[in-house]
Amino acid sequence: MPSELFDAYRWLIGSHGRQWLQRIEEEPLPLVRQAARLRKELSAARVHLVLEQAELRRRARTKFSQPQSMFFTPIGLEQATDETVAFYKAARFRSAVPLADLCCGIGGDLTALARRASVMGVDRDPIAALVAEANLDALHPVASGSPQRVHVADAAAVALDRLAGWHIDPDRRPGGRRTTRVELYEPDAATLDHLLRTAPNAAIKLAPAAGPPEQWQRQAELEWVSRGRECRQLVVWFGDLAQRPGHRRATVLADDGPGRLAGTWTIVGLPSESPPVGSRILRYVFEPDPAVIAARLVPALAERNALTAIDRGCLYLTGDRPVSDPGMACFEVDDLLPFDRKRLKQVLESRGVGRLEIKKRGVSESPEHLRRQLRLRGDKAAVLLLAPVRGSIAAILARRVVCRTQVVRRQSDETD
Repeated sequence: MPSELFDAYRWLIGSHGRQWLQRIEEEPLPLVRQAARLRKELSAARVHLVLEQAELRRRARTKFSQPQSMFFTPIGLEQATDETVAFYKAARFRSAVPLADLCCGIGGDLTALARRASVMGVDRDPIAALVAEANLDALHPVASGSPQRVHVADAAAVALDRLAGWHIDPDRRPGGRRTTRVELYEPDAATLDHLLRTAPNAAIKLAPAAGPPEQWQRQAELEWVSRGRECRQLVVWFGDLAQRPGHRRATVLADDGPGRLAGTWTIVGLPSESPPVGSRILRYVFEPDPAVIAARLVPALAERNALTAIDRGCLYLTGDRPVSDPGMACFEVDDLLPFDRKRLKQVLESRGVGRLEIKKRGVSESPEHLRRQLRLRGDKAAVLLLAPVRGSIAAILARRVVCRTQVVRRQSDETD
């Protein structure tokens, strides 16, 4: 890493860089005018850094509650755990004990853990460590002269034996390209196993599509976490942090904005491929949350709500009554048609549908391409669900049902 870039970030985080950022935020101007004003007093490199940081703070509003007080790098913001998920995860760690966040990046998880206990951050990237330290100071200041809390080091070389627990977000792009193979992460699975033997109470953050080693699946608890109908990450809990070792958990978080956790819903069980198939599509169709699908707990969800799958291998469920369950979205069926573009276009035109939400499971049809072909016009709204049913594709026209869902903290259903 060029020392010039590190020095530039150190300037940005210092008093002069903060002053320029504050001026931009207090006096919003078109980008061209902002750049012209900055160039009168700053170098081209610093102008770029200030403008980039202002844009990163704007984008960070979807992840963090106080982005105006924080600093980011483009990759660091993209990879950081959002504040709501980080707070949820941090709550599983014991409070008032020494912790570590390895591969901490810009500090998404680190700042949440700092609310629970004394935490040490570690990252091998000096810029990431610099930014993480600044974010800790902004969100959780300590007395002047206190020891540095974020260190530049290789995670594999950190002494963990005196810690009560640790969290790590391994690099999933060690060669520049994203991978879901844990053995290719940095640190890799073998190194992580070595760390676990030293300190067994750990949380390892993985991509939702990652395939944890078989040994981990037996000894740890795997939890897929979603927020806003998007599966955000897979957390592998080890040691005392694993509430149900050998089991899987899907958790849905409800929030009132970044960092404001309103409630959680969770289901725990053993993975299974497919729920029982019903004889036909009933009045209501349900789409399980992405976390439930990723955890392979759709059968447990179906059993809990007395639902069946609409076809073998298809993850849409069906039932004859609306169900208020945060683990799935509910749709009331208006019409059931064979998938024929011409016929579908005629039906939508006759109903004045101009706003169509298109969802699919188990079919290759592109929703964007289909939408262009349908040439929708009208002021009515509808939902189109495409799914394989008994050897052909069914077009399910439906309406989204907003049930009076009560997302309660730690609501769970455990199935063996």
